[in-house]
Amino acid sequence: MTSDGRGRRRRRIWLALGSNLDDREAHLRAAVAGLRADGIEVDRVSSLYETPPWGVVRQPAFLNAAVSGLTDLDARDLLILAKRLEAAEGRDFRAPRWTARPLDIDIALIEGETVDRTDLQVPHVLLGQRSFVLVPLAEVGGDVIHPQTGLRIASMRDLRPALERAEVVRVRGPEWAEG
Repeated sequence: MTSDGRGRRRRRIWLALGSNLDDREAHLRAAVAGLRADGIEVDRVSSLYETPPWGVVRQPAFLNAAVSGLTDLDARDLLILAKRLEAAEGRDFRAPRWTARPLDIDIALIEGETVDRTDLQVPHVLLGQRSFVLVPLAEVGGDVIHPQTGLRIASMRDLRPALERAEVVRVRGPEWAEG
């Protein structure tokens, strides 16, 4: 954690991004641009991966990525920002859980912080069960220690079943985020 010179705590965050409707890559680029426009200093962007759907399997394939950056937003404000960016891309929050959506932003980790509320859990409660999150997340934060498991993110990725990890297919390098 660092200070921004005005006494606010700046800390590193790691976010997981996904899209499986319409122009998936454009939705993800809009998310990165929106994070930057709202004061997140995004400095690491993973490659772009195509992945099968998780939870509800009868839907289009996803594009997934992860980003890391610095912010002075607390967990609640970060969640509000994520939901606002999702809404701007057309997400229907009334749709059933794990169904198709133009944009999904999950807070994977926040440096030095854990949150356990009904509307927000950080680290993300399903982080360790999702290769589609762990593979890109390991690119931008592989050495980060998960505060509950004590494992590095790269180790958590490597512990997922090989067949599941093989379904996470790299389609572009980190340059996707710049257009």
